[in-house]
Amino acid sequence: MTWDLTSYFHEFNGAEMLHFKAALSNDIGALQGEAAALPALTKDNAQDWERLLLSNEDLARRMSHLSSYISCLASADACNEAYMKEEAALARWRAEVAKIRAELLRALKDASDDVYSNLVARPALAGAANYLNRLREEARRAMSSAEEILAADLGVDGIQAWGRLYNAISSKLEFDMVYPDGRRQRVPMSQRRSLMDHRDRCVRRAAFEGGNEAWKNLEDVAAAALNAIAGTRLTLNRYRKVNHFLDIALFQAAINRKTLDAMLSALYANAEVGRRILRLKAEAMGHKAVAWYDLGAPLNLPDSEKLSWKAAQSTVAESFARAYPALGEFFQRQVLARRWVDWEPRPGKRPGAFCTGSMLSKESRIFMTYNESLGDMLTLAHEAGHAFHGFLMRDLRPYGRIYPMTLAETASTFGEQVLINGLLDDPAVNVAQKAMMLDAEVGHAAIYLLDIPVRYEFEKTLYEERQRGELGVSRLKELMVETQRRILGAVLEPGGEDPYFWASKLHFYISGITFYNFPYTFGFLLSRCLYAMFNTSGREFLPQYEQFLRLAGSDTAENVVRQTLGRNLETPEFWSEAIQSLERPLSRLEALLPKVLPGFEATPANSGPDSKGTPLA
Repeated sequence: MTWDLTSYFHEFNGAEMLHFKAALSNDIGALQGEAAALPALTKDNAQDWERLLLSNEDLARRMSHLSSYISCLASADACNEAYMKEEAALARWRAEVAKIRAELLRALKDASDDVYSNLVARPALAGAANYLNRLREEARRAMSSAEEILAADLGVDGIQAWGRLYNAISSKLEFDMVYPDGRRQRVPMSQRRSLMDHRDRCVRRAAFEGGNEAWKNLEDVAAAALNAIAGTRLTLNRYRKVNHFLDIALFQAAINRKTLDAMLSALYANAEVGRRILRLKAEAMGHKAVAWYDLGAPLNLPDSEKLSWKAAQSTVAESFARAYPALGEFFQRQVLARRWVDWEPRPGKRPGAFCTGSMLSKESRIFMTYNESLGDMLTLAHEAGHAFHGFLMRDLRPYGRIYPMTLAETASTFGEQVLINGLLDDPAVNVAQKAMMLDAEVGHAAIYLLDIPVRYEFEKTLYEERQRGELGVSRLKELMVETQRRILGAVLEPGGEDPYFWASKLHFYISGITFYNFPYTFGFLLSRCLYAMFNTSGREFLPQYEQFLRLAGSDTAENVVRQTLGRNLETPEFWSEAIQSLERPLSRLEALLPKVLPGFEATPANSGPDSKGTPLA
């Protein structure tokens, strides 16, 4: 591994780690007993519940430390059976902590408003109001504590086990990669994404086809896992009297239905922006349309040599430092100097990228596979944005550091914007390189505007149909193709769909969060709003931006944005403004491409088969 994990524990399962686990296990058991013995919250036992809440917060701090460490190890070396065993054990620990949470739900379920308000107002719980409010909201739809405890126990060998199974097979899965020159290589699935971002379309297609052949051999396993995860959620929703499966997704995202509908309405009304981006990509490649494997790919422009890891680090550091000195200093002194990144391509690594952190050590770690592409460098900037968010919140109490994915994705995409615009504003960067950055900016936008809605609409229909029974492999493939075709329209070439995207996309199999998709677009568009404010006000905006990040766990997303930025998320106009901001980089790219691609001439912006827009919803 290329990161340093010694600030977690000096040795895996060494004396330090074993002592930590033993103390944590004892404290979890003791707190379970105390919580179960306490009657529901009244004015007479508020002090007892306050003490229990504080102890639970300490457990959360320590659990985050252990969980982050294990996830780092298991992701970086998924073939290590000891790490896999520890990851499975961690699921059991989480179930034991969930039993304490079940007692907290019992305590708050029927508490009067006066009794609850007095608890929240206690000085020791200052800064924990949002956590407690969300806990009370969850309590109102909770089953009995006995049923919630049973659900936590069954989850370890049920929904979570299906998620772990998917992680295991995807991390060990390999496929036959047949390069355009005829060379054949056995490649880990974790490297497929970078190959599908390759500039050579023949390489992308080979990775796409080879990967799908591998997933075809495991299609029944993936379908069983997907059906089990969705089915378990729907069953629990029924027992918890949840009216609609989206209610849980909205709660986890800390937004209301009006906000989600406003964003989706704006996306569908402005679908042509994303389609224009893809039509330009197709034209630059010499094609009339794109295939699914083209979505994340950069254009094959001059000066598109591979980027070494050293070059990527220095480029990100310089761009951050030039535009946002505090972010640049953090990246240099924390992320790089303390070796927070595992970037090396190697067999056994899980696919994807993430940033994880410990509320105990107040540090983060970044997991990714760097394959010398521009997209990989943007991933580094993206994950560094997450780490910076954690850094800004490091001194808040744990209950104040729990923020939704909708707001988490703003700091990361803001980091990407800083990198991209830093390079675009650098006079030392030539025209071809600027075209590359603009291509990356609008190319990523197409993912957020079209690919993410495909995932959302697919998952929405999946849950609607799963309520009537399991979906077979053929229906899952058919549904995915139908959704891709509906959202992308004629810009997706005939036969260019990915029928196995439901199997290869890890996000559908994350057992702890449902609808792991629309928050990405939410964060992307919100970050564009933030960056527009940065462009207008310059560095004077940065204290306001940092306040927004620090308060991310203090209220609903709507209220945090209203309080710190003065904007209303519940109107389609807000989201349309963010989408329309992409017109400028798209126009700039259209103007630059003829200078770097001889003979290229873009189709006028208002033409194309979907220029009037195709109904999407």
